[in-house]
Amino acid sequence: MTASTGQARRSPLPAAVSEGLRQWAPPIVVFVVVLIAWEIWASGGGFFNPVPTPTAIWAALFEEWGLLSSSATATIIEALGGLAIGTTAGLIVGFLTSRWAIARDILLPLAIGASTIPIIAVAPILNNWFGVLNPLSKMSMAALLVFFPVVINVTRGLVEVGPAKLELMRSYAADDTTVLWKLRVPHMLPFFFTALKVGTTLAFIGAIVGEFFGGTSNVLGRVVLQAISAGKFDVAWAAIIIGAIAAILAYVLVTLIERAVIPWYWHIHDTPE
Repeated sequence: MTASTGQARRSPLPAAVSEGLRQWAPPIVVFVVVLIAWEIWASGGGFFNPVPTPTAIWAALFEEWGLLSSSATATIIEALGGLAIGTTAGLIVGFLTSRWAIARDILLPLAIGASTIPIIAVAPILNNWFGVLNPLSKMSMAALLVFFPVVINVTRGLVEVGPAKLELMRSYAADDTTVLWKLRVPHMLPFFFTALKVGTTLAFIGAIVGEFFGGTSNVLGRVVLQAISAGKFDVAWAAIIIGAIAAILAYVLVTLIERAVIPWYWHIHDTPE
């Protein structure tokens, strides 16, 4: 009886380990195989090879760490600043468009039109408005990319509430404010965090693309351009990888915040059927 009880208590750990291996082993194996193939292929590229080996990129990362770390800090600040501006503006417009039809008719076409403008065309304009060396020009570029998905998802989350749920709230004599905070906002939060996760990666893209068109030398976009111009492709790739890692970490952080803010949503979707 005691042995069987001890075995039952020990059984969840191997099950969790095996589940983790089944989930993470395939992508890890693929990642290692890609790195090995990349190393072998890039090693035979000759003198001029725009795709350096992973070992060369790793070495450049340590050799230029001072420049890359300071540049990454500046770019992260720009991206997160743009994420905050775009998210705030998107939330305001989303709430307005969901509440008043006239606001929806005016603001949604503007949001859609802003999303269709090529970012390459907008970057020089923003640099002229705010100044080439002003980080606000890069934040505005990032905010422009973040704004549209936040507006659309927040509006959908606030508007697309089930009629049965609304009827239930009305049966309890709930006013519009109560319906908003007790029903519409909780229903909107999964949509909002989906937009925020998309916007997190878009913010880094917008900030780095904005840096291509001017700015201080200590930002990732300028480091990439200057390294490519000097033929230092390993440094350029190191800067690109740092930007990608920063975007991934920001995405993971938003996911953790989402799980903390709306645990009920994750509990429903993680529960096996």
